[in-house]
Amino acid sequence: KILLVLVNDPPAPPSEPNLFGGKAMTYYGRWTYKYEEAERRGAAGVLIVHTTGPAGYPWHVVVNSNSTEHRLLPRDPSLPAPIAVRGWITDSAATALLAQAGLDMATLRKQAESRDFRPVPTGIIIDASMQNSLQHMAANNVIGVVRGVDPKVRDEYVAYSAHWDHFGIGPVVNGDSIYNGAVDNASGVASILTIAHAAAEGVKPRRSQLFIFVTAEESGLLGSEYFSEHPTVPASKIIAALNMDIVPVNGRVRDLNVLGDNKSSIGPTLARLVKSEGIRLSPDAHPEAGHFYRSDHFSFAKAGIPSVSIGGGTDYVGRPTAWGLQQAEDYTAHRYHQPSDEYSPDFDLRGAAQLAEIVYRLGVTIGNAEVVPTWNADAEFKSLRDASRKGL
Repeated sequence: KILLVLVNDPPAPPSEPNLFGGKAMTYYGRWTYKYEEAERRGAAGVLIVHTTGPAGYPWHVVVNSNSTEHRLLPRDPSLPAPIAVRGWITDSAATALLAQAGLDMATLRKQAESRDFRPVPTGIIIDASMQNSLQHMAANNVIGVVRGVDPKVRDEYVAYSAHWDHFGIGPVVNGDSIYNGAVDNASGVASILTIAHAAAEGVKPRRSQLFIFVTAEESGLLGSEYFSEHPTVPASKIIAALNMDIVPVNGRVRDLNVLGDNKSSIGPTLARLVKSEGIRLSPDAHPEAGHFYRSDHFSFAKAGIPSVSIGGGTDYVGRPTAWGLQQAEDYTAHRYHQPSDEYSPDFDLRGAAQLAEIVYRLGVTIGNAEVVPTWNADAEFKSLRDASRKGL
């Protein structure tokens, strides 16, 4: 069977406002989880119905993210074959498809909000074939280390990460086919490189610092997934992972957007660090978009490592309150995953420098602390961490 599924979690009913995290997306609503669960249940394929709000991005992002070669990590030959068809379908196309079976999309969508909902057969038969060419290639993670100075704990690591890949050559948009990825994520790579230089030249913390530039994030976090499954140091010895993916290029900010700040002790540590500078941690403006599951820190979290991704907020120094949010929405609509994400001489990189300094100081603070970061009691990764750190 080929499954037609909705993106995101079911909306929480008034009687259970915190079901599936309330407004916030859980991993169960993430499109990657839909594929994983379909594979576990033996489906032949999955088509995910796209709507901009629940997905967290417009349709063109789906198109541009899936219009070039599809990349996968080598699969354990002892495992069953993966599902044959994985893809997205627009809401209008799905509505028309269901209408051919005499079914109404709006009715089914409403029914799917109930705990009692069960899959509805459509009676539609799909006969599809595709000719693929397979190519085996190597794409490198680039890793460096600055050793800590305390012999008792320098075998523990604070990890910093940023993905260096983007989309290369893709569909032509306004006469341009080069997908530069200046903000997503050359900005993050430059920031982590700057932190690495400062770490190498400055006073060393007690613990070691691990700098990881991962590949194939845009293909599904593949580089960080590979590292988390084949770490160069024991995962139990990586006490925190600090990720940078898209940093401010519009000036200094008075707030930070930290994905995962409410899941571990890293969030409160960072909040205390920047409070004296008049900087605050802002709540996720769009928790329903599932941003926590969309960058490389999530791969570290799945390995049990307390992890956050740290970016600038939307409250810019010297700008009206709404200006920053307008800039973020304009970037998502017109440059994110498009050729227009390119360097501009109009960038105000004081915000990027500000954020790099904050992340550097956070890493040093964690690296010198007497107590290592921990997951909160209700974090879905706590049991993994407890098991890996048992006896340490």
